Amino acid sequence: MIEDDVAVIVAKVFSISTSEVNDQSGPENIESWDSFNGLILVDELENHFKIKFSISEITDVKTVADIKRHLKNHNVI
Repeated sequence: MIEDDVAVIVAKVFSISTSEVNDQSGPENIESWDSFNGLILVDELENHFKIKFSISEITDVKTVADIKRHLKNHNVI
């Protein structure tokens, strides 16, 4: 399932357990979610789903729910 893929990618990039990832997960509650790791996350998501996020999409992402919303806009979910 695509949503599981998102959780696995988020967990890998931020070195956390997938059980710690939910729609509210973001820089506010994942300590390792800084600007550098955020860019790594974007790269991992783009490569995995074979899409390209716009700059406005990238700067809009504050939570995992935002990621899923943008993936839906790209017809991934």
